[in-house]
Amino acid sequence: MAEQGTNVAHDETERLIASNKVEGTAVYNRQGEKLGSIHNFMVEKVSGRVEYAVMTAGGGLLGSARYYPLPWDVLTYSTERGGYEVDFEPGRLEGAPSYQGEEQPRFDRDYDDRVRGHYGRR
Repeated sequence: MAEQGTNVAHDETERLIASNKVEGTAVYNRQGEKLGSIHNFMVEKVSGRVEYAVMTAGGGLLGSARYYPLPWDVLTYSTERGGYEVDFEPGRLEGAPSYQGEEQPRFDRDYDDRVRGHYGRR
């Protein structure tokens, strides 16, 4: 138990961050254009490793939001931007595995291969 008066981080440390602080974080391409934001992430049950960050893009005046599972290793945190960066152009999302609203994909081996293949992460 922490002593009174000590400053204990509950949701972020120098190297760790709580999931609720990741959700909503912006995702940018290398040119600084905002592509979307982190909706949630998918964690492998046994290993505890984050496999995907699910990015939401669109919605509002653009119509229904789409959800794009991104392999976790395509994201790099930028302290300068205060968000995650991906090393691809916005057009890369065209044809990327995605879904809308309540239509969640089955995150099985075939879907994993499609997602990772699209981003060159086989």
